[in-house]
Amino acid sequence: MAAPTVLLLPGWQNSGSTHWQTRWEALYGDLRVQQHDWMRPLRGDWIARLEEVLLEQPAPVVLVAHSLGCLLAAAWAAHTSQPARVAAALLVAPGDPQRPELRAALHSWVPVATQPLPFPSLVLGSRNDPYCSLERAAGFARDWGADFIDYGACGYINAESGLGDWPQGRALLARFN
Repeated sequence: MAAPTVLLLPGWQNSGSTHWQTRWEALYGDLRVQQHDWMRPLRGDWIARLEEVLLEQPAPVVLVAHSLGCLLAAAWAAHTSQPARVAAALLVAPGDPQRPELRAALHSWVPVATQPLPFPSLVLGSRNDPYCSLERAAGFARDWGADFIDYGACGYINAESGLGDWPQGRALLARFN
């Protein structure tokens, strides 16, 4: 049986050229879910786009999300009639739209979907993530029924974290195969 398609779910403003998601796209052929508006992330629009892309793929797929992409995975799972299309999810550095500096831009993401995910999932949080406290990330994992890894002091777990191709992340993803 062929390995599942990996769908990359970037967060608000997309993932730049040196972000591990972009590197994985180039290295492994993972598929990025392109949103229609990266700068104005409306939850309903993003859920609809993810559903479109999922229906175009042979099931099942594995979701690999960063930041707001983690909240997208949870919101999609709470509303879809197609949960079996997803085999698993790696959810890295979930964003917290209730932080004062994010509320205005991410208003449509509150409240965060907190239903248990209908597929195995793993959440990674960082002790010094500027967009989500470790405690909040661990709380998301509990709500979603996901395993949780305290990834240490790794910032936003993005390009600025110096991860490069992030082979450790790819090894975590391999847990689902």
